[in-house]
Amino acid sequence: LRPLAAAAEACGMRLELHVKPKAEDGSAQVQQMLTGLQAAGTEQLLGVLPKDRHSGKFYEAYSTVLASCSLPTTDVSAGVAELLSVKDPAEIMNHKKAGMLAARVLKDYVVPKLESIVDEGKPVKHSKLTELAEEAVTDPTKCGVKLKAENCDIAYPPQFQSGGVYDLKMSAASDDMPLHDGVIVVSLGTRYSFYCANISRTFFINPTKQQEAEYGALLAAQEAVINVLQDGASLDLAADAAIKALKDAGQPHLVERLGKSLGHGMGLEIKESGSALFTKADAGAARPIRAGQVFNVSLSVTGLENPTPKDARSKVYAMQVADTVVVAEKGKPPEVATGPCPKSWDKVSYIIEDIKDEEDTKLEDVTNGLPLRKKNLRNDDPNHKSAETLRKERQEELVVRKNADTLRRLTAGKDGDGGGAGTTGRKVSEVVAYRGIADMPTVRDMQIMVDPKSEAILVPMYGVVVPFHITVVKNVTHSADGDHAHIRVTFNFNGNYEPYQKLAPNMVFLKELSFRSADVRHAQTVVQQIKMLRSTVALRDKEQAERATLVAQEKLVQGKRVYRLPDLWMRPALGGKGRKVPGTLESHANGFRYTNPRHPNEPINVMYRNIRHAFFQPAENEMITILHFHLVHPIMMGNKKTKDVQFYAEVMDVVQTLDGGRRNMYDPDEIEEEQRERDRRNKINAEFQGFVKRVQEIWEKDFPDLRMEFDIPFHELGFFGVPHRTTSFMMPTVNCLVELTEMPFTVVSLQEIEVINLERVGFNLKNFDMAIVFKDFSKDVLRIDAIPAKSLDTIKDWLNSVGIKYYESKLNLAWKPILKTIISDPQMFVDNGGWEFLNLDKSDSDGEESEQSEDYKPDADSDDDDDEDDSDGSSEGGSLVDSDEAEEGEEDEGEDEEVGKSWDELEEEAQIQDKEKEFDTDEEEARGKGGKR
Repeated sequence: LRPLAAAAEACGMRLELHVKPKAEDGSAQVQQMLTGLQAAGTEQLLGVLPKDRHSGKFYEAYSTVLASCSLPTTDVSAGVAELLSVKDPAEIMNHKKAGMLAARVLKDYVVPKLESIVDEGKPVKHSKLTELAEEAVTDPTKCGVKLKAENCDIAYPPQFQSGGVYDLKMSAASDDMPLHDGVIVVSLGTRYSFYCANISRTFFINPTKQQEAEYGALLAAQEAVINVLQDGASLDLAADAAIKALKDAGQPHLVERLGKSLGHGMGLEIKESGSALFTKADAGAARPIRAGQVFNVSLSVTGLENPTPKDARSKVYAMQVADTVVVAEKGKPPEVATGPCPKSWDKVSYIIEDIKDEEDTKLEDVTNGLPLRKKNLRNDDPNHKSAETLRKERQEELVVRKNADTLRRLTAGKDGDGGGAGTTGRKVSEVVAYRGIADMPTVRDMQIMVDPKSEAILVPMYGVVVPFHITVVKNVTHSADGDHAHIRVTFNFNGNYEPYQKLAPNMVFLKELSFRSADVRHAQTVVQQIKMLRSTVALRDKEQAERATLVAQEKLVQGKRVYRLPDLWMRPALGGKGRKVPGTLESHANGFRYTNPRHPNEPINVMYRNIRHAFFQPAENEMITILHFHLVHPIMMGNKKTKDVQFYAEVMDVVQTLDGGRRNMYDPDEIEEEQRERDRRNKINAEFQGFVKRVQEIWEKDFPDLRMEFDIPFHELGFFGVPHRTTSFMMPTVNCLVELTEMPFTVVSLQEIEVINLERVGFNLKNFDMAIVFKDFSKDVLRIDAIPAKSLDTIKDWLNSVGIKYYESKLNLAWKPILKTIISDPQMFVDNGGWEFLNLDKSDSDGEESEQSEDYKPDADSDDDDDEDDSDGSSEGGSLVDSDEAEEGEEDEGEDEEVGKSWDELEEEAQIQDKEKEFDTDEEEARGKGGKR
């Protein structure tokens, strides 16, 4: 407490400390303190904490002396609680870790358990689920959370409630009733290093429209309360915000059902009563909110009735949503520590169809073994909707949630902007070539000299040899002029150059040097040496910088039973000269190991916990069978780091027919060769399938928390496109969109996608482009160009099925300035309609189809016509527009006008398309017969 003495003195107070010797019980020091207070005056009050009860000799001595004292006492619990309610950065970090633990346990462990129980119809008790959830909190590895288990604990026993009986207090306990597939309320309280966090979610099985509307209103009310928690605001504003949100959402009846508390402060205790959020007026509710406080924002409604219950337990239900919120500094939005666990309607609602009833219905619709004819056609059904109408309805549902998610993520992530601008390499200003003149080599003549040992060049300047480290050299060139040669050395110099930023006010920087030499051969040699040294040092520094950013991997544990897959090639391949040979992939206890006979001392280890996505692509129309791993953290492959590692086997030999002619399809040799290739392909696919099955068993047995399985691409949903420089076949999987055959590989996780814009979509174009916008706006927009127009409906159906919002446009957009504008003012972006500026139908109805992206250009005078050349009538692949070129402001010389075609031109075009289809059919047949080239 001694450091507090100086702080108290600065505030105009005097702090006296009474030190208790080890041999005494402290009664003399307590008496001395009370005597000093009595001598200070008659109006002195003694602050006490009456609710706290302690044990020990010192507390007994303190209580005895205090009982005999005549000083009046007052309860200072509220003041001390308010003082301690503001947390320091270390305490806030512990709250965030506790919130992250609660969110991950609920999202990655509890929710899959509930889904499995409901899907399989298992009778599991609420109390049993409480035990399982408590084990997951105390052992965070079960849900993939890398926190020390000794620091993790529960703040109160996890609560599971369903079936019409709901007690939403923290003191409630889960009963022994089995889980009911209706409305399920789950609450988790966690601790990390004794600091608390809380989360509650409500899950709906086969919900009604009324429940959806009520839950949406409750979510809006919680968001309103969270937005109130700003530095300097008053606590009593929370109740008004919640009630107003419920009424604005058209659910005023929920106000009467709302719990009396909207939340409370948290710290070492799960509930700090001094900062409670009440729905009714309270004497202490007008207290100001301060940055650093942590709140549990919990909104609950009880006693709701379902007018159409499926059984007695479904008639009455309740809803609760709770999150841990940290109040940020002035002007910044509050941070939701439990945000990783979603709470949107599509994430908490489930529609489960009764397959048994459908089968019974089918059995009733047969007569004498023959199916009955339908009495009504689809066109006669007034409720029938086309596929396009269903797609539009689904997309309209997604746009509201997408705009809200974008606003919340951008406003919550603004604090961390700009953090990735630094580099991990060594600073140029700290590089030293020679520490003294004695370390420099002796130069006999005034000539340019290269010192590879010290990584420096020595150049003559005004009769003195001056050393320069190779890292400051930008370029070196030479040119011959008759019998003489000119050497030009250019140095690094610009506003972003690190030494310039550090030393610019006090130093003069040299930009370039020029030398004239009579020895042309020597000049060529020196320039070549400088270039080689610069390249070598740059590659070494790059490799060191990449290794410095690597995350340390766990050591491979040799398994008792090792599964092997021999004769595999690897991509990216290891360096080295000589003939390439295949290697062997082994599955061990905690990871894979790939060994190659040419590199026996350089095995490649891929840990199971470092795998984000695993893919198995059997050879169907391809020439290779693939195992591909997309990693969480990159690993070093030779002198480069990579996040994608692939192992493959060739299912057919690449040969070339020497006669160059076509062989008869009935040729016995041709038939026999095709049969051998089919047998080889089936054999390799079966070997890979067996290896994948055994690895999957290891993951399910020893790593259930990873919830990882091999994804198999869907060939029937695939489409051709150009993700990089060559045309490739893109295929969706359950979790990703991938292209694993050509390098560089393309692996796009669906969870990282914000929206997708289908560009250059028109009736007279054969191809269109796909622009994938990631949730991390710092990433470049991924473009997949030249997609055949016949794949448009397939792509739309797939995007709609996985819940990704997509738009269509006639032009290629310049995405860098658009994203920059969105990041600069997310609120204005959402107020102006959010992502709806991409909606072609809406912009057409407003008469603004040609200016749909102008509101999101950073400069009014910038060139907006750089992409218009893509909308002309040409169709053979269109224009592959690079987003970087759009920023350079190149003006388009063409007009964006579409000219109609005559009947003769259309007929001629149709004949050309028919010929192209015949060619494509022949090409596919030839490829299926052997894939020879």
